[in-house]
Amino acid sequence: MNWKEVLRKKNRTLLEMHIGMLFFGLLCQVLGVLCAFAGLKILQNQWDYSLSLWFGVVLAMLSAIHMYRTLDRSLDQGEAAVKMIFKGYGIRYVLIVLIMLIIIMTKVMNPLVVFLGYMSMKVTALMQPITHKLTNYYFQETDPEPEPMPIKEEGNPEEVNL
Repeated sequence: MNWKEVLRKKNRTLLEMHIGMLFFGLLCQVLGVLCAFAGLKILQNQWDYSLSLWFGVVLAMLSAIHMYRTLDRSLDQGEAAVKMIFKGYGIRYVLIVLIMLIIIMTKVMNPLVVFLGYMSMKVTALMQPITHKLTNYYFQETDPEPEPMPIKEEGNPEEVNL
């Protein structure tokens, strides 16, 4: 089985999010290299910047997987779904805060750059139309044409399309 078939079987939204996160990470990496070559003192250590950035991107990717799994499991639970979703959110939030505190206290990485990498999850949401078109192009697929929702007129029990 080739990579295309393996990727086709994955959740498309999660795949698109991961593509967006990787793209954002690459963009930030290139900008960091350009700043270093330009002689800007913004980045003291290019290795520290790269390690921190990609650690944040990996954290974002793992958080997206956890978010997907939490939503997938909870939506079948009916009334308990809200509790399960908030529990998953709480777990992710506490873990990120703990990881950031460890990074700040040990000074092994730049916490601001780790946060920049983690924010790739937010940027990915804005890039979703682009990544969706890219994955459709890669898999040679098209989206179905949207159809109007049927509405009911008062006094007429049959559905009428406008």
